[in-house]
Amino acid sequence: MANKKSAEKQARRSEVLRERNRTLRSRARTAVKKVRAAVAAGDAPAAKEALNAAIPVLDGTVTKGVIHANAAARTKSRLSRSVAKLG
Repeated sequence: MANKKSAEKQARRSEVLRERNRTLRSRARTAVKKVRAAVAAGDAPAAKEALNAAIPVLDGTVTKGVIHANAAARTKSRLSRSVAKLG
């Protein structure tokens, strides 16, 4: 347990940020999962639509500092390649 007032405040702040990060990370993972599911099903229009929805979600997680910019770029690139292969 924190002994100083500033440490108590930081502990409260860390808890709030942890919850926010968890929500954003979950949202991003769900968006990516939807794209991968559409690609696995071979549904090109649905995959493209899911990709267009996933890209802003990934960018938002980068803006909030939840994931690294390169990790988001790598994920977007891989998803884009898999959607493009569908035709």
